[in-house]
Amino acid sequence: MICEREFGRGPGQLFGERNLVAHLDDFEGDPRRRPLTVDELEAFFGACEARIAACRARGRKGSLQAWRDQALFKVKFAWGLRRAEVAMLDICDFRPAGKLPEFGAYGQVHVRYGKAKRGGGPQRRTVLTVFDWAVEVIEQYVSEIRPSFGCPEHPAVFLTERGTRIAVGYINERFAEIRDEAGLPQQLTPHCLRHSYVTHLAEQGWAAQFIQDQVGHSHAATTAIYLSVGDDFKDRLVRAAIDEQLAELAAVR
Repeated sequence: MICEREFGRGPGQLFGERNLVAHLDDFEGDPRRRPLTVDELEAFFGACEARIAACRARGRKGSLQAWRDQALFKVKFAWGLRRAEVAMLDICDFRPAGKLPEFGAYGQVHVRYGKAKRGGGPQRRTVLTVFDWAVEVIEQYVSEIRPSFGCPEHPAVFLTERGTRIAVGYINERFAEIRDEAGLPQQLTPHCLRHSYVTHLAEQGWAAQFIQDQVGHSHAATTAIYLSVGDDFKDRLVRAAIDEQLAELAAVR
């Protein structure tokens, strides 16, 4: 009213789609991506175990690669890593965490090749270890499996039989093979393990900001896209909210 009286016109919208910065740098909301259910995770890693057992039974050389693949996908899930991030991991990227002495040398992972933002280089972040079983996986792999590749001087965590670093394309191909052997839906991709990590932490009650920092998202909305919590978790939230409201009403009375 004042603007119209003083200037002859009212305020207009200054910002719109043409001049607002879109949050595209870490958008990963492909609708085909979803977390694996608990049963699907068990089936996938069960198929990894079956590959190892089959290679051993037949006396095939592939058992070493099968062990490596299992460790690779468990590390990817346990620290919520992208494909390129796990492929580019070096041994020195695993470090102790001062307040997590029980995890020894594997208390945290320093990710040096995170997803780049528009116009910038790879983003770095530190991912804290939250699963004790993951420490056992990486310890066994580094001490018992990796030395058999015969490249002790190579910095990479995951090596090929030729002594080179694992490529992202290999991760895609191997995941698809194991997924199909486990009888899982074909729309599942390696990135779905990252979605599973986010959902798993949320269902365990970890704070939203902590989860966002762990996976390296600039915006909480991106992390929210990853979430697909189960009905049991939703039921517990509703039950807790109702109980809290009833307790407040009882206190007022």
